[in-house]
Amino acid sequence: MQNRQRGLFALGLGAVLVLAGCTTKSTAPVSETTKPVDVETVVKQKLPASQQDRNGWAKDLAATFKSQHLAPSEENVCSVLAVAQQESNLVADPAVPNLSKIAWQEIDRRAEKLHIPAFLVRTALLINSPNGRRYSERLDNVKTEGQLSAIFDDFIDMVPMGQKLFGSLNPVHTGGPMQVSIAFAEQHMDGYPWKIEGTVRQEVFTRRGGLWFGTYHLLNYPANYTRPIYRFADFNAGWYASRNAAFQNAVSKAAGVKLALDGDLILYNTDKPGSTELAVRKLASKMEMSDSQIHRALQKGDSIDFEKTDLYEQVYALADKKAGKKLPREMLPGITLESPKITRNLTTAWFAKRVDDRRAACMKR
Repeated sequence: MQNRQRGLFALGLGAVLVLAGCTTKSTAPVSETTKPVDVETVVKQKLPASQQDRNGWAKDLAATFKSQHLAPSEENVCSVLAVAQQESNLVADPAVPNLSKIAWQEIDRRAEKLHIPAFLVRTALLINSPNGRRYSERLDNVKTEGQLSAIFDDFIDMVPMGQKLFGSLNPVHTGGPMQVSIAFAEQHMDGYPWKIEGTVRQEVFTRRGGLWFGTYHLLNYPANYTRPIYRFADFNAGWYASRNAAFQNAVSKAAGVKLALDGDLILYNTDKPGSTELAVRKLASKMEMSDSQIHRALQKGDSIDFEKTDLYEQVYALADKKAGKKLPREMLPGITLESPKITRNLTTAWFAKRVDDRRAACMKR
C-alpha cells in the first residue's frame, strides 16, 4: 500500500512491548455502539484509572473528533484508545527499549553503505549539538523516538557529515501515542485545529498531534467493513489492505494462481506489473478487458472507488462462481512485521486482533 508504514522505525511500540476499535463514519445512531456520546466524558470513563492528565487526553480527543467530523460514538472512541494503548500504553512519546543501540546501528549502516570510515563518523558526533551536549552523548542516552528525531534533525542541519549520511531524510518514520507515520501526517494537514509552532514532524510526537493524525489514519476514510478489526489491520498495513487482501484471495481462486494476500494490488513507483496484476491478466479474456484497463482499475486500490470498478465486480463474479459460494470481501492481510524494534515473529493479523481485544475491553468498562 502507498501509505503502509515502512522503514527503520516504522512499527509501533506495542509490537515490542506487547501491551489494548472502529467503524466507518456514521451520521445516525443505528445501534448502541454508534449512539452519539459526549467524547470528553466517555474518554474520562474509558481511560485506565492510573492514566495521568485524563482531562488533557479527553479534550484533545474531543477536539480531534469535532475537527474531523467523526461520529462521536463509544466504539469510535474505544477504537482510538485501543490503538494508542497497543502502540504506546497511552504515552505521548513512549520510551523504546534499546533505542540507543538501534540508532547507532542505523548510523553505522548508513556510513558503511556510503563507504565513510567509522572513525570519521564517530569524530563528527563528538562535537557539541545545539543544546550544548555532544551528539554522541545524546545518542547514548536517547530513550524516545521524539528525542531521537530531534537529534537527527539537529545532526542533519548542523553537521556536514549529517547531510552526507542522511541528506534531508530523518530516519525516524513514526511517532506519538498512536505511532502514526510522519509522512502520512505531512500529507493530511487540512483541518488541523491547533497552531503548529514547529514542524509537523515535531507535532506528531505531542499527545494532541499524535492523537489527531493517528485518528485520521484509523477512522477518517470510508470503508465497507463489517467489523472494526479490519480497520485495525489497515492502520498497520495501509488503507484498504483488508479489502484488497480479500480481492487478492478472489483473484487467486479465479485464476488458479497462488498469491501473497498482502493488500498490494500493484507495484508502486514502477510501471512493471506485480504478481497480483499478472494473475488478473490471466482473467482478461473472460472479462473482456485489456492490460491497460486492468492496470487503471488496480490503481484505484487505495480508494473506496475500486469497489465500483468493472474489474472488482467481474473478478468476484468469476471467483464466487468457481468457489460455489460468495467469497469474503474483507480479510486480514498476511503480512509479517519487520523492524529493528521487533524481536519476535509478529504479523498484521496479530496486531489487529490485539487491538480489537482492547477495543472490546474498553467497550465493557
